[in-house]
Amino acid sequence: MSAAPPLVVILVATAGPLNLGAVARLCANFAVQQLRLVAPRCDPHDPQALRMDVHAQDVLRNAPVFPHLDAALQDCGRVAACSARVAPEPLPTASPEQVMPWLLQPHPLPAALVCGREDHGLHNAELRRAGRLIRIPTAPAYSSMNLSHAMAVVLAAHRTASRAAADAAPAAAPHAACGAAQLTDLLEDAGALLLETGFLWPHTAVACMAKLEGILRRAEPSPAELALLRGMVRQLRWAARHGPKTTPQPQP
Repeated sequence: MSAAPPLVVILVATAGPLNLGAVARLCANFAVQQLRLVAPRCDPHDPQALRMDVHAQDVLRNAPVFPHLDAALQDCGRVAACSARVAPEPLPTASPEQVMPWLLQPHPLPAALVCGREDHGLHNAELRRAGRLIRIPTAPAYSSMNLSHAMAVVLAAHRTASRAAADAAPAAAPHAACGAAQLTDLLEDAGALLLETGFLWPHTAVACMAKLEGILRRAEPSPAELALLRGMVRQLRWAARHGPKTTPQPQP
């Protein structure tokens, strides 16, 4: 039976030390493998953070710090992002209970749960790194939640789904999907090619690439499929610069 992938919690640009400490404590409560911090706007070792991190201070003290989200996702597979902010063109959203079975599916790489800034969540480019976007179904009259409260809801849903999956029938073998970082590299390469060939224009490139990124992240291509796409991009770039290869015609 294939086990669910380990979960990594990633906090992006957290400003409040109390929130950092509270989320670290939640990680211990719900047996999360690792907490990662992206460009925190407060000191992770602030006394307030350590006081909130009751009996789980090792989680916060051992949390690695990354300069940007892509670096924190380098070794991750499936990515779910939790944010109250939605891009101008709405991304597919779902409740925590709907997303967790997908996040728990067998995968050779760790799963990542990303949560954004207290004041305005994740940037659009960061949201696009996720294969699923979580929205907690709060009351419309007051939808804003404290960061640690939102994480408590989401991690509780993950724990509940994890226990249910463990009691279910044996899981299938892990899907050999590529990592989040590998897909990001492909998208950057493809975007440059599409600009070079005139398929994309600078003023529309971001919106068009966002749609392409959403398609590919939801498709979860395997390493072999990713290699095929990379080969296509390389050959198309060569053809754009040198002209298509010609097949010699037989002499009469």
